[in-house]
Amino acid sequence: MDTVTTNSKHPKGLWVLFGTEMWERFNFYGMRALLTLFMVNSLLIKEADAAIIYGGFLALCYLTPLLGGFIADKYIGNRNAILAGGSLMALGQLLLFFSASTFSSDLASAKGLMWLALFIIIFGNGFFKPNISSMVGSLYPKQEKSKLDSAFTIFYMGINIGAFICNIIAAFMRNKYGWGPAFMTAGAGMFLGLIVFTIGRQH
Repeated sequence: MDTVTTNSKHPKGLWVLFGTEMWERFNFYGMRALLTLFMVNSLLIKEADAAIIYGGFLALCYLTPLLGGFIADKYIGNRNAILAGGSLMALGQLLLFFSASTFSSDLASAKGLMWLALFIIIFGNGFFKPNISSMVGSLYPKQEKSKLDSAFTIFYMGINIGAFICNIIAAFMRNKYGWGPAFMTAGAGMFLGLIVFTIGRQH
């Protein structure tokens, strides 16, 4: 009876990945909610150009997971890829904070910091995104593959929660405190995700 009860539960690692992904999505979608408005209103980039930059950024975010997954499979493994990707995205958010803190005094430097930040976030996402999803599947042995559907349902609930709350908080921080604190709040989400993953990585 005890064995049946234990096996009916999801492993602790799923909840670690749930929390990690929730805070990463808080970070990513929070930044996305701010990015175009920041480019147009603060960096004085034309709306059409800002839309092209934003679209290109998202396209590369969907392309680089091919590279990140390959490197993880061949060389560094899922865990190291997630830590590397999360660290890169946190660094990118920090650079966006610096960009938002300097645009009023040095517009050219602020634009350069923004480009560097987006470049780093793209590659961070490439390492992070495919490997955390594949790690969900790796938690379950072959005899428990029937539980994968419910596992991914739980995992994607974390994505939806993070994506929902980030827009409320990012908008509040932007309206109350400005661009810099808003980007820093989004970056804090990635930092929290890294903490959750590091603490729970033994699972």
